[in-house]
Amino acid sequence: MDGLVEEVREFGVRVRVRSAEIERGRTLPGDVVDGLADIGVFRLAAPRGVGGLDVGPVSFARVCEELGYADGSVGWVAMIAAATSMTLAFLEPEVAHAMLADRRFMIAGVAAPFGTATPVGGGYRVRGRWPFASGCEHATWLVGGCRVAGDRPAVRMMIMPAEALTVHDTWDVSGLRGTGSHDIEAGDVFVAEHHSFSLADEPRQESAVSGLPALSILALGIAAVPLGVARRAIEEFTSLARSKRDPVGGQWLAGKSWVRSAVAEAESLRAAGLAYLLGEVSAAGPRDVTAVARLRLAIATAARNATQAVDLMYEAAGGTSVYASSPLQRHFRDVHAAAQHAMVGPDVRETVGAVLLGEDVNTARL
Repeated sequence: MDGLVEEVREFGVRVRVRSAEIERGRTLPGDVVDGLADIGVFRLAAPRGVGGLDVGPVSFARVCEELGYADGSVGWVAMIAAATSMTLAFLEPEVAHAMLADRRFMIAGVAAPFGTATPVGGGYRVRGRWPFASGCEHATWLVGGCRVAGDRPAVRMMIMPAEALTVHDTWDVSGLRGTGSHDIEAGDVFVAEHHSFSLADEPRQESAVSGLPALSILALGIAAVPLGVARRAIEEFTSLARSKRDPVGGQWLAGKSWVRSAVAEAESLRAAGLAYLLGEVSAAGPRDVTAVARLRLAIATAARNATQAVDLMYEAAGGTSVYASSPLQRHFRDVHAAAQHAMVGPDVRETVGAVLLGEDVNTARL
């Protein structure tokens, strides 16, 4: 998949110069979305047999990291759509194939069960409102987690045509401002049985990511994007340090010993986080609960390392980094917004610790 990563890298060169535009608009420009669709990013985790790319978790992480380097918001939206495409493995092949036949296919949404699904003939009537629906303005399909009245399992995912839902403009935030992560609402939407599934089910189609729990696939991307943001922040600071002088002593910033140490520490945090992440993703053998817990620990550590690396660069830049014109302030806000996601939060680390200690713990979050 080196060719795909290289294509994404070349696309990122064009995206980087549009970061200010993306942030002002609080959404991705249409041509950027079209470009991602043309590359195939929105179908990275969909089964190959129905029209997906099915690249596998390592390539998935590398693409997300590369897009995060280009722009945090672009990386985030692309990651959410790419990860959500793995849901097509739970559908009948002919249903998934029909969805992917659309060149502009893009699926997004929210798995949290904020909706209610009432069984009716042939499917469900769905009502609900879901926050944090990144990329919802550009998606062709939207997923909403629902509690099903009188049914077990109690939670099912409902895949709905995007035009059937209402988008509420709620995304006025500090970081990842360009993701358009608004609320989406289903007033009374019929969802056919073949457009619903439970994450507790076995996938109907095998794929390169089907050996991982669905939440782990999402978490993998959530850590990979901040690693890309961190790489970009280190690069931006390195350029600044070679051109900024101490206003009192006249010394170049790059000549200060503490600045050199900060850059070295930031790079070690970023590189170690990436290596740890890719190492655990690449690990051979069955994915039992302990192996999944170790993967989730690597994911959480990578996200934390990325945040710490950006913090070091933001602080080392001094007053320069607080200006709106400084890319470092955007990287600082973006990486901290990403780190707030529950998939890399402290609850995950606590669950992993319990698994490694052999304690009885609910591992559904993994």
